[in-house]
Amino acid sequence: MTQTIHIVGGGLAGSEAAWQVAEAGHRAVLHEMRPVRGTEAHQTDGLAELVCSNSFRSDDPEGNAVGLLHQEMRTLGSLIMRAADANQVPAGGALAVDREGFSAAVTRTLEQHPNVTLVRGEVEGLPPEAWGPCIVATGPLTAPALAEGIRGLTGAESLAFFDAIAPIVHRDSIDMEVAWFQSRYDKPGPGGTGADYLNCPMNREQYDAFVAALVAGEKIGFKQWEGTPYFDGCLPVEVMAERGPETLRHGPMKPVGLTNPRDPLVKPCAIVQLRQDNALGTLYNMVGFQTKLTYAEQVRIFRTIPGLERAEFARLGGLHRNTYLDSPRLLDATLRLKARPALRFAGQITGCEGYVESAAVGLMAGRFAVAEAAGRPLAPLPQTTALGALIAHITGGHVAADGEANAPRSFQPMNVNFGLFPPLAQAPRNETGRRLRGPEKAALKKRALTDRARTDLAAWMAGTQPADWRPAAAE
Repeated sequence: MTQTIHIVGGGLAGSEAAWQVAEAGHRAVLHEMRPVRGTEAHQTDGLAELVCSNSFRSDDPEGNAVGLLHQEMRTLGSLIMRAADANQVPAGGALAVDREGFSAAVTRTLEQHPNVTLVRGEVEGLPPEAWGPCIVATGPLTAPALAEGIRGLTGAESLAFFDAIAPIVHRDSIDMEVAWFQSRYDKPGPGGTGADYLNCPMNREQYDAFVAALVAGEKIGFKQWEGTPYFDGCLPVEVMAERGPETLRHGPMKPVGLTNPRDPLVKPCAIVQLRQDNALGTLYNMVGFQTKLTYAEQVRIFRTIPGLERAEFARLGGLHRNTYLDSPRLLDATLRLKARPALRFAGQITGCEGYVESAAVGLMAGRFAVAEAAGRPLAPLPQTTALGALIAHITGGHVAADGEANAPRSFQPMNVNFGLFPPLAQAPRNETGRRLRGPEKAALKKRALTDRARTDLAAWMAGTQPADWRPAAAE
């Protein structure tokens, strides 16, 4: 039976969701408020307009998580990847596109599709219940009326409007000859053991040099429309450093209640703490280190912290306007709003980060909606795939807040990365059976993760793909 599914938002996620719905034989009504109402960031009325960059990042499916995500989306008949491939410009190992050509291709394809109706105009507030199934994909610049409607339905704390992001480090890149596990005063939080934080100690010389580097480091300014949303609960680490050389020692880097087991008689001048960030235990968040430093400066300065000299970052820090849901609390495993299951959410408003990730969540939201309409719900995506790892992060793969008064929200936007994947059952070895170290180990591990992902996605597709599903061939 053909069903009508409304999609609100004509960005990458909404466009991809509409394509998936239409290609499955259902009617997709795509609502895009531009040009009737513009945004502070968009310049055109084209669908899937790229605002910040023309890069879809690495296209390497063997050694990069986003490259693997590209491959999985192509396998599932993605319009966004089809348009990107058709409008590619030279960018080395990355996939970069001609912005105008890319947006024009997506717009033209959807406008010409017989199952797509494009409606120009703002959806003010929540979509009417009379519409039935609906996918909301309005991105980080969701219109105020719709944002207020979501808040009214889900609670005042359901949306974050200014996103204070601290860097996240891959656990296996932290030097455990330097760092140690301990909670302050050995106090276990809910579900904790009393050894829930990784601690990196600094002596006075290291601390003074670190503070000086923070103050002198190159920063990113706010966009004109963002304002300056500093408040004392999430000051950038460099702003704290500018308030006085001892500020950090009495803030996120205070050394009290902690003892270095390797040198218990020497009190560190300061300590950087990292807290487990995902349920798998593969990612650790730098506590209190939200920042406006440029990405290059973050890597350079944060690698001067003892124990983080070889740190690999799953995500770097930032502070900017970014409207997104507290998705693990509000959405189910198929991206439906628990408070109103006829509404699904997709794209950056769910708490993914990046063009490709946004489109990928739109792809899955469209497929979930199609499967539900057909009365054949999809089996859960394997978390060993890039798509599955991303959906699992959004819908519950993070670690919950500590339960402390005024604790910061622990769920924050994330790019796809190998830290979201379940660890391999066995450490990679070379042909002779020797366990590897360093770059050779890292390369073989990534290859093993991507090989496993391809195998598991193929098995999932074989078990769940409707027989009449035929993705259109790439142009």
